[in-house]
Amino acid sequence: MSLEDELLLPEFRKYLRYERGCSENTVKAYGADLLRWGGFCRKRNLPLVPPEAVAAASFIKSLTEAGYSSSTVQRHAAALRSWGVFLVEEGILEKGVFDCPLPEKGKSLPRILSEGEIRRLFEASMGEDPLDLRDRAVLETGYGCGLRAGELAGLRLQDVDMAGGLIRPLGKGDKERVVPFLGEARNRLHSYLEKGRPALDRGLSDRVFLSRSGKNLRREDVWRIIRKRGRIAGIPLSRLHPHILRHSFATHLLRRGMDLRTLQEILGHASIATTERYTHFDLELRDVYDRTHPRA
Repeated sequence: MSLEDELLLPEFRKYLRYERGCSENTVKAYGADLLRWGGFCRKRNLPLVPPEAVAAASFIKSLTEAGYSSSTVQRHAAALRSWGVFLVEEGILEKGVFDCPLPEKGKSLPRILSEGEIRRLFEASMGEDPLDLRDRAVLETGYGCGLRAGELAGLRLQDVDMAGGLIRPLGKGDKERVVPFLGEARNRLHSYLEKGRPALDRGLSDRVFLSRSGKNLRREDVWRIIRKRGRIAGIPLSRLHPHILRHSFATHLLRRGMDLRTLQEILGHASIATTERYTHFDLELRDVYDRTHPRA
């Protein structure tokens, strides 16, 4: 039996979608988290169903020790708890087993890279091969525009205005925003669109970033690119996470004097309180961006 079936993942995903009303991103994330949990149990010959609370606590501890951020650890914990409730509702368990104490969600600023480390990350994808051109464009666009991994993966050709220097990513809640797109990020994306993407294109997708087989790049693929190029650059995996480009972008701009309201607009935060995790200040979008971004 596959790990997916043993964990009842197809049924669990339906439960999340139709009974809990979870977003597709949450459904995907919880599914991936449970597969990681399943792999953890299998390696140690622990039962999957019914699960053991002590194994869950050990799993959560292993994530923390592996350097995962507190928010990622919390998400894994939430996935396990939701799965436990699902098993109870399906009559497989009599009561939830994932009520053991779990680490509190940290309130510290997410990990970032220095400007020097960002340069090393970019230099680790300097080749002219289509995949090198793509990876460099992914990294430069993510950092140059402060995009989430999902926004990078979902970017369509029609969302990019090369002449105007603007892109229109689709953010959380399907909210579109306009982000200035200047300097090195614009140059690298232009190079990829001219020389890299045509070599990958199989007429299967209108997305900007394509896989080796010409299909849509996924959020997990963006994270894979960051890990791969980080390894080449000599940056420890513990320093990286899927939103490292976005968090580094925000912190570097604030250090260089960008005001908080402008940054909130660029990042697409619904609340200024979310942006305040980075620090604060005030001026006009494109001018301030051009003056302050280290690679504009």
